[in-house]
Order: sequence, then C-alpha cells, then structure tokens
Amino acid sequence: MTDGAEHTAVLVEHYFRHEYGRLVAQLATKVGVRHVELVEDAVQSALATALTAWVVNGLPRDPSAWLYRVACNHLVGVLRQDAGRLRLLSSTAELEHTTETTPYFANEVRDDLLRMLFICCDEAIPRESRIVLALKTLCGFSTPEIALRLFTSEANVHKRLQRAREMLRAAAADLSSPPLDALQARLASVHEVLYLLFNEGYLSVHTESAIRRELCDEAIRLATLLAEHTVGDVPETFALLALMHLHAARLAGRVDGAGGLLLLEEQDRARWDRDQIRIGIAWLARSASGERFSRYHAEAGIAAEHCLAPSFRDTRWEKITELYLLLDRVSPSPLHTLNRAIAIAEWQGVDAALALLDAIDPPAWLSTSYLWDAVLADLCRRAGRDEVSHRHRERALSEAPSDAVRDLLRRRLSADPDV
Repeated sequence: MTDGAEHTAVLVEHYFRHEYGRLVAQLATKVGVRHVELVEDAVQSALATALTAWVVNGLPRDPSAWLYRVACNHLVGVLRQDAGRLRLLSSTAELEHTTETTPYFANEVRDDLLRMLFICCDEAIPRESRIVLALKTLCGFSTPEIALRLFTSEANVHKRLQRAREMLRAAAADLSSPPLDALQARLASVHEVLYLLFNEGYLSVHTESAIRRELCDEAIRLATLLAEHTVGDVPETFALLALMHLHAARLAGRVDGAGGLLLLEEQDRARWDRDQIRIGIAWLARSASGERFSRYHAEAGIAAEHCLAPSFRDTRWEKITELYLLLDRVSPSPLHTLNRAIAIAEWQGVDAALALLDAIDPPAWLSTSYLWDAVLADLCRRAGRDEVSHRHRERALSEAPSDAVRDLLRRRLSADPDV
C-alpha cells in the first residue's frame, strides 16, 4: 500500500469513528428505524467508496457532507429497486436535498444520535440485545469489540443483534420521540451504552489504537446533551459525566512518546489536564444532589481519588477500597471484587488481596478473561509465588486483546516485585 493510500485509509477510519453513528441516525430519521439495516449498508458502502475515491480525487472539502451524500444516494437507489417501498420512497424523495432542521416537540431529545440511542434502548427489547444494537448500529463497534466489552462470545453478539433488529422491525417504530415516561424507562440503558462507548475510547481493544480519544469526546458530548434534557437531568447522568471527565483528564499521561500504554505509577501527573479535572469534580459535586447513589457515583469517586492524589504512593487506597465495596453493593460484580483486591494490595499488602480473591469463585466469563489472570499473576509475583504467577502470566498474555495491552502486561508482570 502506498503512503497516500495508507493516509487515506487512516482518514476513512477517522471519519468512520466520527461519523458512522451520526450518519445512521440522520438517515434512519428520514426512512424509519425499521429500515436501519438498509441504512447501515448504505453508510458502510459510502465508507468503502471513500477508500477508493479519496485516493484518486483527494480529500473532499467537506468529508462529512460527502459521506452523507454518497450514503443517501446508495439508500435511495436500494429503495427504488423495491416496489414494495414505493410509498416510503415517495415520502423521502427529497432525502438527499434535505437541509432544514427536523422539528422537535417539548419532550424530544434534540440530537439525532441521542434520539436513536433511546429508540434502540426500547425496554421491549431484552437488555443484552438493546445494548448490542446500540453499540453496533450507532457506535460502530465491531462484533469482536462488543464481545470483549460484554464478556460474551461473538456468536452471542450476533444472535442478540439479530433479535433486537427483528423486534425493532416488528414494533414498527419510527423516530418520533417516545413519551416522557418511556424515555425515563430507557435512561439506564442509555447510560450504559454511553459508559461502554467511553470505555472503548479510554482503553480500546482496537488493534491499531490503545486510546481512541474521539470515542471519549463523543461519549462526553452525548452525555452532556443528555444532562441538558429533562429526562437526563438526574444525579446518575451527572455522576457519569464526572467519571468521563476525570478519566479523560488523564488520557495524555497514559501513553508514552511512541503511543504505548503507561502504568498508573509511571505516568507524569503534570500531563494530566487540571481544567478537565475541575470540570469532573464540579459534575461530581452536582451528582450529590438527591438521595440516589449509583455505580457511576462510586466509580467517579474512585477516579477523583486518583486525580487528586499527589502521587501513586500517596493515594488514599483505603478510601478507594471503601468505594469499590460500595460499588459492589449497588452493582454486584466479581469484577469489582477483583479491582478491590488491587486497591487492598496497595493498602494492606498482597496477602490480604490474595485472601480476598481466594474466597470467591469467579464465573467463567471472568476466570477466562485476561483481567483475572493479569491481576493474579501480579499479586502472586509480588507474594513470591513464582510458579503460579508464571502460569497466570502466560494466560494473560495469550488472551490480551491488543498488542498495546500485551506490552503493558509484559512490562508489569516482569517487574521486580520489590520495586
């Protein structure tokens, strides 16, 4: 591949991550969400066309508008081939020429992508399927990315996606915003999708990029829009925004000059964004209104402890341990126990941490994850249990989702335990 073609491929990837969900949402607004698969095909066709056209003709003046026009033309062409959709076609005849803003009602969500998130999170669709639908259709996640994030198999992701699409078609839904009470019922699922979208940006399983800032920025943008809406003006949204800002503040410090991941104790805290930390703390303070305490409150509190600590050594590990315990109470998961063990190891020592993990029987989705093996390899290494550490280390390295994560684990798990 020539340098120009490589550059174009990078640009297409960039616009895919930035524009995929927005294009799907905009076009689905015009033709109806029941036809979202046709819309996805049209958007993917436009991106594939860009790979060739942009190499030959160069980058267009407005790449986003170019992608919309090509996707729109593809979609109209497909609709014209199907006589059964003539009525739909007539109602969208000016699709490619539409420039006016879609009218909104008082309780509607004012962003096409956010509105589509609420549609995808219809409570009639099983939770697992609606999360997969939103991540695939609107966030542009690949099947392997979704499988890793949800600790399931790619086959299960495919089944859940098909089930969600079938239910969406059967419901004959369109993009008129649901009533306010329906929006409120879907809010928890919308929070979860935005949380997963941010996490994929913060620590990506993508083979090329360990951190994808554009996903973090988009998650923050959508969450901010949500907080400004009547249905999203709740403490959980504020806590989620606090969590996002506090994590995003540390992005620059999480990579070295070559783009490799750095351990928390290796990071230059001077590179952390203090203005963004202040924004995160402000959202965290706002989230304290009311009596509700969610997983996002606990996780934002943990992130705040890391951001405000003067150094790794001076971190309040006992407070972080307490917050992980609270997190496990409001959102029980053995993954939270695993993270609590990491904090306990810094606070009370590795023997206390290993005792905590020895007392639990992890489910298969966790025991077969690289996360479980990586933590046990590190704790056993530090405790002098070399043989057990080596076994977990090899499994962790073999299951690592990307080269960046594998390099980070290799460095961490080969370090001197006394350092």
